[in-house]
Amino acid sequence: MIPRIHQQGSKTLGLLLYLYDESTHEEHVDPHLVASFDYLAAPDPGRDPSVTEKDLGRLLDQPFALLDSDQRPEKHVWHCSVRAAPDDPILSDEQWGDIARRVIAATGIDPGDGAGCRWAAVRHADDHIHIIATLVREDGRRPDHHRSGKRAQSECRLIEKELGLHQVAPGDGTAARLPTSAERHKAEREGRERPAREELRETVRRVVAGATSEEEFFDRLAAAGLLIRKRVAPSGDLLGYKVALPDDRNGEKEPVFYAGSTLSPDLSLPRVRKRWTVYAPNQGTGASSDQTTGPAPSGPATARRRAATAAWQAVLFIDHGEDAQVAAHIAAAGEVLDALAETSAAHTRGQLREAAFVFERATRSHIKAEHGHDRALRQAARDLIYNGPALGRGEDGATTAMVIDMAFFLVTAAAHWHARKDHAQQAAAAQKAAEHLRAAYQAAADVPLAVLYQRGRRLSQPLRQKQAVLLRQAVPELAEQVLAEPGWHSLAATLADVEAAGHDPAALLVETTGQRELQTADSVSDVLVWRLRRMADLPADATAMPEHAARTTGNARTARPSPTRDNPSRKAR
Repeated sequence: MIPRIHQQGSKTLGLLLYLYDESTHEEHVDPHLVASFDYLAAPDPGRDPSVTEKDLGRLLDQPFALLDSDQRPEKHVWHCSVRAAPDDPILSDEQWGDIARRVIAATGIDPGDGAGCRWAAVRHADDHIHIIATLVREDGRRPDHHRSGKRAQSECRLIEKELGLHQVAPGDGTAARLPTSAERHKAEREGRERPAREELRETVRRVVAGATSEEEFFDRLAAAGLLIRKRVAPSGDLLGYKVALPDDRNGEKEPVFYAGSTLSPDLSLPRVRKRWTVYAPNQGTGASSDQTTGPAPSGPATARRRAATAAWQAVLFIDHGEDAQVAAHIAAAGEVLDALAETSAAHTRGQLREAAFVFERATRSHIKAEHGHDRALRQAARDLIYNGPALGRGEDGATTAMVIDMAFFLVTAAAHWHARKDHAQQAAAAQKAAEHLRAAYQAAADVPLAVLYQRGRRLSQPLRQKQAVLLRQAVPELAEQVLAEPGWHSLAATLADVEAAGHDPAALLVETTGQRELQTADSVSDVLVWRLRRMADLPADATAMPEHAARTTGNARTARPSPTRDNPSRKAR
């Protein structure tokens, strides 16, 4: 249950006309009072045709109107909406009325002392109510409603437990501002997938990913099709910026601009600039004290492999890094997700964009990020963007699966870190992002793992037995689980490739399994495949690799298995 305190206004009647209006807002159905300051003795324009919104507004405004004009507050209309979660049961009017009374008392608007402010709660949809109050008490004084938003949040947490509703993670004041009701309704009327505020925030975040200078930042904003206004001091120094969608217009047909800081706290120009300044030398993640370098012109596949390495180094760093440095890594992880989403192939793009969108909440907390240590991740995001989109097949398709696998563990590590710090909303956002990454991985990995599976099935029986013995000797605690997984054949082929490339497969197995996060994997064998192929510098796509291991014995099987009979990944699809 989410309470939201809206900006204070000066027109009681205007807000009431909006709350009772059924003509332009599809969610406004049967608007009516469920509670008020005088226990429903107030006139209800929704159920009583003899009264109007003006009658209700006049009643609510009476204490305000009795004040001398020079004593009246300029903005005296307080507005709070309270919305249930999508999976909550539909509450009755009586339940919503009780919720309104509890929220209004908790905020200090009407604390129950007999002289509180006048208010009314209007329900015009199944899942939420709106509370309107005038901020003048019956005794002419102002109410003590300082920090009313946090008070309402605390009361709603209690209500959720008592009514058995979905329990929302408590906020900490670092979340991006949500779209207003008017912005949501406008998006619905115009057929937009998301309100303009969210679309702009997502676009600006993608532009920030990997950017290294002010000039580049604004060039990329323009290239993304946004309208830009810069705020310049008399000295000529740039102080801030605003952006707008070209087709998002107000009633006067003018573009609706949003300042970066109103899109998200970390998108203000001063906060974005901090990402371009390196404060400290490398602390184990490949960063240096130099400024982030230009993108390496190497192609999508190589850029993805480098991103996988940077992501995995960041996972290991999160375990032991200082809080400020970890916070910077998590923020940079958001840039990598934004870059992946921007350059992904169609079959993974949707899930990657959702992962980046929800992980945005996990990139901010009250722990101030110390940038510089996150250089490797920011460079990875930059390389992804400037090396172009992946085609989703061949080597870049396979390395996409590899980097998504590593990104999954990075996001999971961020979720664990936030949970240890009691950052409930950030931890929940990271966990949700991990779910989208899991789905994206399944879409990306199906084909390259099928190739490896077939290679593993074509190995001779003695050679497969040799790999099983090696597995049991190197990692006895995981061996039986891995051997029972469908992905064992892919791992067996990879172990053979590792050995053929001149590496010690047992030593690499010990090293990879000694690293963390295996317990969160759906398939341990899949994880080991990607870690081994990355560490041994093997192609992620095994299609063009010679089957060295199969020729090591004279009994190699060359017949390809039936896709529906022998390949469980194909069968699942």
